[in-house]
Amino acid sequence: MTNTLAIHGGSPVRTEPFTSWPIFGEEEERRLLHSLRSGKWGKLAGDEVGEFERKFTEYHQAKHAVAVVNGTVALRVAVMAAGIEAGDEVIVPPYTFIATASSVIEANATPVFADLELDTFNIDPQAIQAAITPRTRAVIPVHFGGLPCNMDAIMDIAGRHNLIVIEDACHAHGAEYKGRRVGAIGNMGVFSFQSSKNFTSGEGGIILTNDDDLARRCWSVHNCGRMPDRQWYEHFTIGGNYRLSEFQGAVLNAQFDRFDQQAETREQNGKYLAERLSAIPGICPQVRSADCTRHGYHLFSFRLDQEAFGMSREALLEAINAEGIPAIAGYPTPIYRQPMFENQAFGPYTGCLHTRPDLDYSKVSCPNCETICFTQGVWMEQRVMLGTRQDMNDIVTAFEKVYENRDRLAV
Repeated sequence: MTNTLAIHGGSPVRTEPFTSWPIFGEEEERRLLHSLRSGKWGKLAGDEVGEFERKFTEYHQAKHAVAVVNGTVALRVAVMAAGIEAGDEVIVPPYTFIATASSVIEANATPVFADLELDTFNIDPQAIQAAITPRTRAVIPVHFGGLPCNMDAIMDIAGRHNLIVIEDACHAHGAEYKGRRVGAIGNMGVFSFQSSKNFTSGEGGIILTNDDDLARRCWSVHNCGRMPDRQWYEHFTIGGNYRLSEFQGAVLNAQFDRFDQQAETREQNGKYLAERLSAIPGICPQVRSADCTRHGYHLFSFRLDQEAFGMSREALLEAINAEGIPAIAGYPTPIYRQPMFENQAFGPYTGCLHTRPDLDYSKVSCPNCETICFTQGVWMEQRVMLGTRQDMNDIVTAFEKVYENRDRLAV
């Protein structure tokens, strides 16, 4: 293989595609056809969603689960079940999908952004502590890319300030913190089954909790404000029909049969890749402490120290993709820089504007988040982690090749 970069006319390191996603087979087809032919297509009549809720609960070492239509709704239901309302503040990270923060807006409450730990991409417990005010009611830590947050520190802060903790585990199916699966460490945890997720049915989500009262509230919100064991046309609180369908439940039950092996493959490949890539100057994989006993690896995330590597992120991405390695810059901007937040375009959800007339998200700054967004953050998708050891070696070879040719690329 020539050492000439592919973007300069050389042969790429890799021409074969990586593992495709989603992965499915006969079991998905069998369960879907069974649900179709049963005529029981909704959760209230069928068995698939109930089976999945029980299995997912047990797998994540929780007591209760409520399956819903997607991860965004799971966040919204959890925030509503927590009783968050106008005048309340909820601390969230700025480097995540917008639903982590917009779910707070939809409760008429105020998202308060706390910066990241630069090395982990996760919310910094010290930043959480600094963001607490008398109005703070909850915190939503995101296990970014599948790496568990520092839950001991977060739960300690929450305990001292009487805060509700809602784990956003939408990236973290099967991830472990000190041997304990994430999602039921806080008061509630939410997961997504959207198409790109490690556990998928195209769309879908779920809320986990060990709290009987919170489970009852989540069930009510997701089922039009009804209560278990009460009349069908009795509605006790605001809610909606957020129930997961039997077809999605069928797919998720079939996915269960292969998930744990996939999770272990991602774990081993991710650890290997992090070790190999960290030997290249300027490549700084997401740092995992000993507390992370299993990384979910929804993303393989790393920072590019442009000075140490010898080129800009844009130059690296162009070169590495030409070598056949799919990598992207990730979130291009912090949530507080999104037009919705800068323009306070919250539609009918104006509670935060009434209770915080001084609110101006355009003046918020989280330096570590901005560093990751604007200059340093790089991702590779979870499907890449499902490959062989040779696939991982190809990734390493490509990055080494680009680094060796750094003087030939514009910084």
